[in-house]
Amino acid sequence: MVLILIIVLVLVLLGGGYGHRRGNRGLAGGSGLLGLILIIVLILFLLGYIRV
Repeated sequence: MVLILIIVLVLVLLGGGYGHRRGNRGLAGGSGLLGLILIIVLILFLLGYIRV
């Protein structure tokens, strides 16, 4: 489960960087926000607040 979250997080962050380089600020901003949410979820999971 943690491995899946990490893979998704990396893909989202790479996607945000790609969108930003392409000049698509909407995509970059959306991906950045999604990445931030995933980071928060991952931290909560690692701290034990989320049970799978």
